[in-house]
Amino acid sequence: MANHLTYNDKEFSVGDTIRVHVSIKEEGDKTRIQVFEGILIAVDNRESNKMFTVRKIGTDSIGIERIFPVDAPFIANIELKKAGKVRRAKLHYLRGRVGKTATNIKQNLETEAPATT
Repeated sequence: MANHLTYNDKEFSVGDTIRVHVSIKEEGDKTRIQVFEGILIAVDNRESNKMFTVRKIGTDSIGIERIFPVDAPFIANIELKKAGKVRRAKLHYLRGRVGKTATNIKQNLETEAPATT
């Protein structure tokens, strides 16, 4: 099971809070950018069809999930908002959680070892 995602030389892990900038076509030739921000809960690592799933909590505590192909032309950018540290490759157990427990992931803080004297 894969738990890392690489996009434009940036690496994301399962448990990270990311912002996916999606290009949406409107009437005529107009396009706009819509941002989907949520927790990266799964990465499906198939040969040429790599996909990732992002989950956010919407209005009235409704969970919203979107599955994006990594090579999709409508993805304008992916940026890391907060690094998370989890011990699972898939975070589907977050679907059954409500409130803050559904979005509370430990932060991945790079700590140095204490100096020994």
